[in-house]
Amino acid sequence: MAGVRPTLGVDLNGVRLPTPAMVASGCFGTGRELAGLVDPGKFGGVVSQTVTLKPVKGVATSRMAETPSGLLWTTGLQNPGVEVFLGSVLPGLAEVGIPVFVSVGGTSVEEFVRVTALLQGKRGIAAVEANLSCPDLERGGLPFSSELKPAVEVVGAMSRLSMLPVFAKLTADTPELVEIADACSRAGAHGITLSGPLQGMSIDTRTFRPRLAAGTGWLSGPAIHPVAVAAVFRVARAIPTVPLIGVGGVQEAEDAIELLLAGAWAVQVGTAMFANPQAPLEVAQGILRYLKDKGLVAPGDLRGRVRVGVPERRGGTAGPEGG
Repeated sequence: MAGVRPTLGVDLNGVRLPTPAMVASGCFGTGRELAGLVDPGKFGGVVSQTVTLKPVKGVATSRMAETPSGLLWTTGLQNPGVEVFLGSVLPGLAEVGIPVFVSVGGTSVEEFVRVTALLQGKRGIAAVEANLSCPDLERGGLPFSSELKPAVEVVGAMSRLSMLPVFAKLTADTPELVEIADACSRAGAHGITLSGPLQGMSIDTRTFRPRLAAGTGWLSGPAIHPVAVAAVFRVARAIPTVPLIGVGGVQEAEDAIELLLAGAWAVQVGTAMFANPQAPLEVAQGILRYLKDKGLVAPGDLRGRVRVGVPERRGGTAGPEGG
């Protein structure tokens, strides 16, 4: 649109972000550790570490292992519990002045609900994100996201109680991903976050032992990016009016733009933060340049515009249409 300056603002059906590039859960802390490295007030938003009802010590070390194209990790949901979070962590996050999503975890529906109840009316919280990768102890420790019924029970209970928008965070390796995402939306979820990290394992061939003390862990980073793009694409086609936040291997603007073209409304930057705290700013700036180059006005103009099908042939060779 000639003469109109592009904007980075995003509206997730009432949840407004200054840019589409947020920081994913567990990758921000309180923000104080970034002092002097980056201005977090310029991020699109931040998702807190996952908060549970009671303090959790987490698993033994080692907790991280590098892979050729990502990071294998597990913390065992270590966190100080919701009461300490509200008293000591949330005030600092709120002072940053950007939208704060609180990641909520638990091992039962009741725990998710009780944490959600304690978050109501607290200053600075824009939304809650249900971490459905948490183990459901009533089903032998399987993730809540692995089947439709437990995922819907958690999201439905949280949504009925909460005055804050609830985003359901699902993982791409869930067999019934599209059906579960649709059911969570129908149960009251304001939006869907895709995709959580995938389960993985690394073994030290010299010692015959896993590189993580817990044995298995979660794989994040560039390795899972194509999986996240496919998950967003599938879910966006099924529920196009439901806000989707794409996450998984976003290192630079092109990764984020892929997720937006697949159908995401915004993105989260995770693993990249450990090597480059400026990543969310660089991603947002890259998106702005792309919008200008394409003559588009806002990130929403990219949403779901991927072209699927057989490209038309020109001069005997197949190539993409247009620019």
